[in-house]
Amino acid sequence: MSAQPKQRIIPATKQYDLEGPKPRVNEFLFALQIFVQFIKGFRTLHFVGPSVTVFGSARFKENNPYYIKAREIGKRIAGLGFTTMTGGGPGIMEAANRGAFENGGTSVGCNIKLPFEQNINPYTQISLTFNYFFIRKVLLVKYSYAFIIMPGGFGTQDEFFETLTLAQTKVINDFPIVVMGKEYYEPLHHWMDHMIAEGTISPEDKKFMLFTDSVDEAIEHISKYVLKNYVVKPRKRLWWLFEKI
Repeated sequence: MSAQPKQRIIPATKQYDLEGPKPRVNEFLFALQIFVQFIKGFRTLHFVGPSVTVFGSARFKENNPYYIKAREIGKRIAGLGFTTMTGGGPGIMEAANRGAFENGGTSVGCNIKLPFEQNINPYTQISLTFNYFFIRKVLLVKYSYAFIIMPGGFGTQDEFFETLTLAQTKVINDFPIVVMGKEYYEPLHHWMDHMIAEGTISPEDKKFMLFTDSVDEAIEHISKYVLKNYVVKPRKRLWWLFEKI
């Protein structure tokens, strides 16, 4: 690659100890740190354009079928004119960023500071690194018009169900949620049927999701919905907020 990714690092500090009340000054500094990270995130991502967020495992290598499929998804998102946004790490995240990067699209990563496994991948043009998962998840959702859920572990399922809950409760506007990997997610699909039978979710809640193995079907589903329901206007940069023209 000829160009190095542009990365904006949000200053990292020791992870906050979530074990009850702390001295008031510590609580204030914690709240201040959260505020600063949110503001830096907002300023960095405000002009990235409408995005599609791809969630998935950090553990898949480039010869894995899901990695290959995620790379194609990133390419197709770029073809739609959308920004590809991921958690910025390796595996599925790298694959989606890579597909977008290699095909002239905008590639964004919202990375998380972890003691293992999570380093920013080299295919992001814009990236941030956060200390807290909840800040990262807010930004991955805030700037996206659709979500693609690839196979993954606890973190992916956390992101999947939080996004699904936001759609169910109308916090986000029923944006398309595409679940890729029918075989991988088949037990979860059955579990949702069980929840419907037990009355803990409604039958219509499953309509928020499209389960598929087809990249063509996924991209068609997203493009039809977004292009039908939203007109995206470029955001004007304000010199008095020190936004680069």
